[in-house]
Amino acid sequence: MHALPSVDALRQILPSVIFELADRFVAAGHELSLVGGPVRDLYLGRVSPDLDFTTSALPDETIKVISGWAESIWDVGREFGTIAFKKGEHTLEVTTYRADAYDKDSRKPVVAFGDNLHDDLFRRDFTMNAMALRLPQLELVDPFDGVGSLKDSLIRTPGSPDVSFSDDPLRMMRAARFASQLKIEVSSEVRQAMAQMTERIEIISAERVRDELVKLINGVDPRSGIDLLVDTGLADKVLPEVSALRLEIDEHHRHKDVYQHSLTVLEQAMALESDANGPVPGPDFVLRFAALMHDVGKPATRKFEPSGAVSFRHHDMVGSKLVKARMRALRFDKDTTKAVARLVELHMRFYGYGEAGWTDSAVRRYVTDAGGLLQRLHRLTRSDVTTRNRKKADRLSFAYDDLEARIEEISAQEELDAVRPDLNGEQIMQLLGIKPGPVVGRAYKFMLNLRLDEGVLGEEAAVDRLRSWWAQQPESQESTAE
Repeated sequence: MHALPSVDALRQILPSVIFELADRFVAAGHELSLVGGPVRDLYLGRVSPDLDFTTSALPDETIKVISGWAESIWDVGREFGTIAFKKGEHTLEVTTYRADAYDKDSRKPVVAFGDNLHDDLFRRDFTMNAMALRLPQLELVDPFDGVGSLKDSLIRTPGSPDVSFSDDPLRMMRAARFASQLKIEVSSEVRQAMAQMTERIEIISAERVRDELVKLINGVDPRSGIDLLVDTGLADKVLPEVSALRLEIDEHHRHKDVYQHSLTVLEQAMALESDANGPVPGPDFVLRFAALMHDVGKPATRKFEPSGAVSFRHHDMVGSKLVKARMRALRFDKDTTKAVARLVELHMRFYGYGEAGWTDSAVRRYVTDAGGLLQRLHRLTRSDVTTRNRKKADRLSFAYDDLEARIEEISAQEELDAVRPDLNGEQIMQLLGIKPGPVVGRAYKFMLNLRLDEGVLGEEAAVDRLRSWWAQQPESQESTAE
């Protein structure tokens, strides 16, 4: 934690737009303070890109103050007291002092505007976010010792945590998210309240839970956030597949701790993310979430073998289906859901390569099936090795090195990233004398499989193979009869 810079230093550090805005509000007779995350971040040694303010002005009064100065204004949050606007490169939000009241069965707060800064800060989620800088004098207002919480690296609430979480249950998810983003712990009171109030999260919309989960997974220490969700039982409500990974270890059938293994895979995948110019710029939610969820099919497929071993046959396929269902329940978009599920489905494909080796056909299929996820699949597969057996780990690493080298070699020869059959759909229809329909799709798939299995055939050989295939199809006999 850093000390708060001096007033003179703050005037140099903070964007000048803050003081321009403050002058306008003060001239109009209103109070204005920089609040929440931007103030917290100053103690963390950084200037937040988000500029959030709280004011005594009502929404209509805020619009009057900024009209003609702001370049664009949108008031989609007006009912909650928030007016957002753009000035230069900055997007700013000003919210009227609030004193929210909550219906215990409602997903949304009943908005009541307040009349003072202290009450507005009291309604905020955590003490580290309940600090403000009065403008323009830059006076620190910290009635709930947010500075002390940051010094102690603890997440605390301004009031009683059970009241705070009852008012807005999403704050429990936010606690886990901040644990991940800031690498800090929650106080014992906060942890206890989370454990006692897990049922309350059910009134929160799936979209809001999803957004907090994404921020948690993309944090610098997602293990701590996930551990908090699991230990308090909140994961049972929002991510039960992860809680289920804590399989009991039978003394006669010992096996790897799947939950801890999954967290280790997540951390190892994070370490393999690239910079902004690389193939998988971090933080990459798809890679990270696939790493966390890659073994969620194991609880449903666990079997104790007569030999004493434990097997999880087809857990990759089962896990992929579970991932799709969970992400749909959390209202993830289709592309993200499909990508994560596909990685989970493919994460076991590599195993066996080191022992048996693969034909060029198998390598082509691996690349084709991965498609645009290939770079993420490389990282997920490498991250899935958590064995303490150094020889085994080295053997798998060398085998994957060899696979990647072969992919590059074949790719250079055949432009593998854009594999296409030797004949396209138009050529297939012309050669076979058929119209668009399912039969064309079957013929195209046959030609694609030939391409994957045998490489480039050339047009003449491809035509011969297509005609031979067509002669064996029932449709060809019907065409002849006609």
